[in-house]
Amino acid sequence: MVDVSPETNQASETDKPSADGNDFSSRYSDVMGKVNENLNKVDWSQMGKYGKAVGIVAVVIVAQIIIKGVIDTINLLPLVPGLLELLGLVVLGQWSWQNLTTSDKRNAVFERVQILRKEYLG
Repeated sequence: MVDVSPETNQASETDKPSADGNDFSSRYSDVMGKVNENLNKVDWSQMGKYGKAVGIVAVVIVAQIIIKGVIDTINLLPLVPGLLELLGLVVLGQWSWQNLTTSDKRNAVFERVQILRKEYLG
């Protein structure tokens, strides 16, 4: 019967190289190499408007994910959401005071909205 102490058992385990880490890094480098080879084969000048549209959609999705993360992080802070709501109310009140107090200003705002509506909706 062999008497093995826990210290010698731990030392022998830590001396072994991590096969999982080396295996993962080699697989990762192989996959990334294949992806780069395939991307280099693509003729990007032939993509046209569909490629641009897909790119724009991808950028918008990534931007929305980042914005959601930032807003969720801000929302976790105790006082910031309430202060941002108060700031929004102050800005809305100031804009309303400057643009909606007289009938001439209200008509000007209404005309600007109509112009924008015709411009964008036809």
